[in-house]
Amino acid sequence: MIHTYVIISIAVLLSVMILVIIGQRLRVAYPIFLVIAGLLISFIPGMPRIEIEPDLVFLIFLPPILFEAAWFTSWQDFHKWRKQIFSMAFGLVFLTSIVVAYLSSSIIPGLTVAMGFLLGGVNSPPDAVAATSVLKHMKIPKKITSILEGESLINDASSLIVFKFALAAVISGQFIFREAVQDFFIMAIGGIAVGAAVGLLFGTVLRLIPSNSNIDTVITLIVPYIMYVGAEHFEFSGVLSVVAGGLLMSYNSHCYLSHTTRLQAGSVWSVLIFLMNTIIFILIGLELPVVIAGMEDYSITEGIYYSIIIGGAIILTRIIYSYALMYFPRLCSKELRIKVPKPDWREPFIISFAAMRGVVSLAAALSIPVVLPTGEAFPHRNIILFVTFVIILITLVGQGLLLSPILKLLKIKDAGSELPPEKQEVILMKRLKETALHKLENDFAEQVEKNSLVRHQKHKLENDMMMMVDKSQCMASTGNYVGAMNENKTVLRQIIQAQRSELHQIKREKIFDDDVMRAIEMQLDFDEAKITGFSHG
Repeated sequence: MIHTYVIISIAVLLSVMILVIIGQRLRVAYPIFLVIAGLLISFIPGMPRIEIEPDLVFLIFLPPILFEAAWFTSWQDFHKWRKQIFSMAFGLVFLTSIVVAYLSSSIIPGLTVAMGFLLGGVNSPPDAVAATSVLKHMKIPKKITSILEGESLINDASSLIVFKFALAAVISGQFIFREAVQDFFIMAIGGIAVGAAVGLLFGTVLRLIPSNSNIDTVITLIVPYIMYVGAEHFEFSGVLSVVAGGLLMSYNSHCYLSHTTRLQAGSVWSVLIFLMNTIIFILIGLELPVVIAGMEDYSITEGIYYSIIIGGAIILTRIIYSYALMYFPRLCSKELRIKVPKPDWREPFIISFAAMRGVVSLAAALSIPVVLPTGEAFPHRNIILFVTFVIILITLVGQGLLLSPILKLLKIKDAGSELPPEKQEVILMKRLKETALHKLENDFAEQVEKNSLVRHQKHKLENDMMMMVDKSQCMASTGNYVGAMNENKTVLRQIIQAQRSELHQIKREKIFDDDVMRAIEMQLDFDEAKITGFSHG
């Protein structure tokens, strides 16, 4: 039995990787392509029904995905756009839930407002995984990407809180607003406190107790689960716990992670999150038979009709809210109109259109109990699940596929920072080289004179400084700089390729140890990565 499961798992993973490769060839973001592929596979006769286990998503997949997203979130960008991020993550989620609650209860026969809030809580948050994966390869201004990623980190918490309160209201038949608001703040603040405490604890442990990169990497894999489970145990927000802990540990990582751990953990996390994402998106598509099977009280046509109306209302609410958030403060403040440049009207539209729903919404809908505590069937569970599934398809597949041509049509450019990334890199590296050279000249003058290896390092730093000066001068002309840099990268890569070919020839001589050869090969890989960037595709 175990042997069969292992073979099936390997076959599924191999099939998913092949699908990702096909998606890359077709230039379609792999989350979108995998959902479409899953839908097509689900129509194959005899295909077994696969049902997502909600606890699997919330406990196994969600903590590491949120932790990784928080880890690589820019503190500077998060703080810069914090007002818009928090307004979207909380204000828009609550507004969307209200709109969906009253709209759905008015068009779906028998659906109460409490059940409408349940549907709203499920569908109000854009998905962190979808936002990061789909937008990664698109040319979107950094400001928009930062807002979308920051929002998607936090809005799962607010939407799941709405979902929990709505579910309790449906089951108990009563809802007390004051208690709900009080519980909301307790859950949010408690979750942040647990995440920060766990982050500080493990940061201190890693700093004080000697270990190695393998142990440290494993600890980084365990920590998000401890944050999530710890917060949920005390009935706080597990999502906010992981996000807060991830942001805190990332900011202080230089204090307790060695360079080898950062390199190793980065590679491990990249593969792990990619694997989790691929499994999640193929599962969404494969869920179609489960969703349709529950449509006993409604026709598919009715379900699609309700989904289009509600999905359209969600998209429209987000567009109106995004524009209001950008322009309303300017209307109210003359000082703001004078000091702050006029905003680009295209930004709110892209922020609205790039919001895609994903697996958290589907898992939340599936977590609705089948029966009430009284033993009766949970009312309208099937239509809530179906509408959620269709809205995911509309936003993820529909908007995801249209986003790229819309971006080309709008021709929005990234204002970015005052300095382009290339110039920032030159300035930073120049300052670091100056620091290193100053350290050598002041603290190791004697070693420079006596030790030829140390003296070589001094000469190397001086040469690097001359290169930084040349780069700065070259940047005076953008065209010359881009051309010169591309030519320099081409030459360096060809040199490294020649070295790698020679290393391969040396291997055949069987003179040198394999361990030494591998170390040299890894160094060549790092040298090439400095030129091309540490991209994981």
